[in-house]
Amino acid sequence: MDPEVGRVGVNEQEARERKLAFEATVYPMAQLDRAIADGDAAGFVKVLTQPGTDRILGVTIVGPDAGDLLAEFVLAMKQNIGLNRILGTIHVYPTLAEANRNAAGQWRRAQVTAGQQAFLEAVQGWMRGARGLGPVLAAVGTLLRDKRKAYAVQGE
Repeated sequence: MDPEVGRVGVNEQEARERKLAFEATVYPMAQLDRAIADGDAAGFVKVLTQPGTDRILGVTIVGPDAGDLLAEFVLAMKQNIGLNRILGTIHVYPTLAEANRNAAGQWRRAQVTAGQQAFLEAVQGWMRGARGLGPVLAAVGTLLRDKRKAYAVQGE
């Protein structure tokens, strides 16, 4: 079948029907080195999570070996493993399985606020000796107040 489709848990339509709040993260296979090298970069990994958490509600994968790639998410959902732990798991390069980790990374990046980013930039500048401690202390207020998304999220 071309393209292959695999799914576990709920999709967006089912989540809406059940009145489940969710966040959707989509990682395009066109950004995955192995898929590009294989000349089969059509498709995506879509993960639905509970807002404010890394808890996986459902996953849809469209693309090469979708059914095989889905196994990691089936295990994660069965064992209550969230996207942060998938992100922290080593995935061999270059493989299609990296799409799962990259989807988790895209989800994590979408969680970063502008305040967190400003604070971390100040801390890194201080640790490298480029700045004093003053900017770090000033960034604490920004950390607490600025809850805007630091990065543009695909689809918004």
